[in-house]
Amino acid sequence: MLKNFAISIVRTLREQSHQAFLVGGCVRDLLLGHEPADYDVTTDATPNEVMRIFPQTYAVGAQFGVVLVPCDDGARSASGVSDMPKGSVVEVATFRSDVGYSDGRHPDEVRFSKDPREDVERRDFTINGLLLDPIKDEVLDYVGGRQDLERRLIRTIGEPARRFAEDKLRMLRAIRFAARFEYEIDPETFAAIQKFAPNIHQVSRERVRDELTKMLVEGHARRAFLLLDESGLLKEVLPEISAMKGVEQPPQFHPEGDVFVHTLLLLDHLPPAPPATLAWGALLHDVGKPATFRVAPDRIRFDGHVEVGVKMAEEILHRLRFSNDDSEQIIALVKNHMRFADATRMKESTLKKFIRMPRFEEHLDLHRMDCQSSHGDLTSYNFTREKLHSMPAEVVNPAPLITGDDLIAAGYEPGPRFKEILTAIEDAQLEGTLQSKEEARTYVERNFPK
Repeated sequence: MLKNFAISIVRTLREQSHQAFLVGGCVRDLLLGHEPADYDVTTDATPNEVMRIFPQTYAVGAQFGVVLVPCDDGARSASGVSDMPKGSVVEVATFRSDVGYSDGRHPDEVRFSKDPREDVERRDFTINGLLLDPIKDEVLDYVGGRQDLERRLIRTIGEPARRFAEDKLRMLRAIRFAARFEYEIDPETFAAIQKFAPNIHQVSRERVRDELTKMLVEGHARRAFLLLDESGLLKEVLPEISAMKGVEQPPQFHPEGDVFVHTLLLLDHLPPAPPATLAWGALLHDVGKPATFRVAPDRIRFDGHVEVGVKMAEEILHRLRFSNDDSEQIIALVKNHMRFADATRMKESTLKKFIRMPRFEEHLDLHRMDCQSSHGDLTSYNFTREKLHSMPAEVVNPAPLITGDDLIAAGYEPGPRFKEILTAIEDAQLEGTLQSKEEARTYVERNFPK
């Protein structure tokens, strides 16, 4: 168990005449009765001393006083720490103070310290600045963190403007923690976020993406995005989502309100711990609506919003440095979310091709959330879900009756026509009108003469 291993590190450091405590998020979570995802130790031992005491370590941030201690030999790999799963290492950091943050993210210089108070005072929020002596089961609180846990408050350690000037990512972290724990943000802290929001661009896009993803999957995405909007951060990091505000929708289909209201309601219907791709698909599914809004004689319309939304989503995902695999799935969710409206009228072949799309359960979940956040009619969802679970895989995606090699053997010249022929055969097979290879050959001879 990682907790026991972290405590053993503290004990070993103490036996070597060093100060050592559990620190940060793990202490916060333990006090809240949650199981921490990982454990951090802070000590007055320097990185070299830590590596001497624990020979099997990784000095991933030794210049900042950070050393990773693997939980066991099985956690290590030949290629190093990057392959070790989260929760298999304990981060051991030397007490330090930080000097200068010229890039708005990282200290220009760190000075190692012997005083745990000095180390705590450089950290971000009071609830993350608690120390735990696991040997005595005693909490050391130099910054009022326990009180803020009781008050359910996110507050910076020290002057908010200074904390955010040092590291702009802390603004997003404040929003995320407030949403995740359902806490309020201290007024002074929130005012500083509003002031520094335009400076969030100093943070790498990858780190912004990661914080936004955590907001989307940690269970309180709607509140997170309301806070992002109120703080001024939303228009900086995702102006396309901010643009949804005030964009009306036809009330007969969307009685809930404008596109922004609809999108945030949709986030409320995300399943627990959703795939990140589903969460981003939910956020971006209607991103093309503001650009395609028009008032027609009969009602408000968003002609082509899916096609426009796909292009906008591609730009957003590229800007935030998403992987190709994640981008492909999120784009597929945006591209196909309106197809469910035709599900009950689809030909059998079209329906089977639809439900065999990769990770179709995410498409189905997105449609459910879309309905629950608007008109509430789940007819298409229930129909498609029943079809998905009632049709065996070999029926939805059967082995082909005829291949390109078969066509060549039958005397057909390879070329663009092959795709037309093979598609026609597959459709007939999925419709159930072709059952065998012989029937397929006859079909080709009759419909596609040489």
